[in-house]
Amino acid sequence: MSEEQQKESRYTRRAKKVCPLCTNKTFENINYKEPYKLRKFISERAKILPRRATGCCALHQRKIMHEIKRARYLALLPYKNG
Repeated sequence: MSEEQQKESRYTRRAKKVCPLCTNKTFENINYKEPYKLRKFISERAKILPRRATGCCALHQRKIMHEIKRARYLALLPYKNG
């Protein structure tokens, strides 16, 4: 590799993550009554995935967290898998 190619590869930017809930209107009205949609945002051990893993914006991540907790309270989602 030449020196110019090394500099270019070092300073390349990553593509910005876009919130799947902002772009996909089918998930716009996400609520606790649809646990099959909420399962995409929890891990295999039933933990709520962080923003860096889901790619959601802060607003939608808070909504997801709130709805998952509601669904857990009503026994639609597990608190833990075991």
